Amino acid sequence: MKQNITLALDRELLVAARGLAARQGTSVSALLAEELREKIGDARRYEHSKQIALSMLEQSWSLGGQGMKNRDEIHDRTSLR
Repeated sequence: MKQNITLALDRELLVAARGLAARQGTSVSALLAEELREKIGDARRYEHSKQIALSMLEQSWSLGGQGMKNRDEIHDRTSLR
């Protein structure tokens, strides 16, 4: 169901919008509706990607490294005693 809204634009912007809409063979209303659909779609895709990235960050990743040695093993302090 479509619903009308009231939009306040500067006169210059409205004239430019009417010209753009006419060149594209559409109305200012349809032009604005399409632009809003694109922006909302972009925002939804961004949020979805963000949630995926955040969930990936919470997972542990094995990088193939070895366990950490303790300080004595690193400095071979056992041979000094």
